Amino acid sequence: QVQLVESGGGLVQAGGSLRLSCTASGRTFSSLTMGWFRQAPGKEREFVAAISRGVGITYYTDSVKGRSFISRDYAKNTVYLQMNSLKPEDTAVYYCAATETALYGSVSTQSKSAYPYWGQGTQVTVSS
Repeated sequence: QVQLVESGGGLVQAGGSLRLSCTASGRTFSSLTMGWFRQAPGKEREFVAAISRGVGITYYTDSVKGRSFISRDYAKNTVYLQMNSLKPEDTAVYYCAATETALYGSVSTQSKSAYPYWGQGTQVTVSS
């Protein structure tokens, strides 16, 4: 089992920045593909970003490309999502996800069903 604990959400004005953190335990962090998803009220949970194990190939949904950056710190067993130039439409609960499967490519990394482990979520609210 993998346990994931997110932090870093909050209320920010449009144009501001937030950094979300997700600390993993229960499995060797280096063996995990890590992802971030978000779910706005009344909408489906959607992919935001992912980072592969090993060399750390990154993937992003088009709406956050150039504004958000995913990274991982192997010493801290933590994955980060740095979000800049935030917009009201970024408002959502953000979830960290993990899988022990090596995922590569946009199709596989963006699939919710590929991730068996999920955190509890952290709320991000962007005011206009």
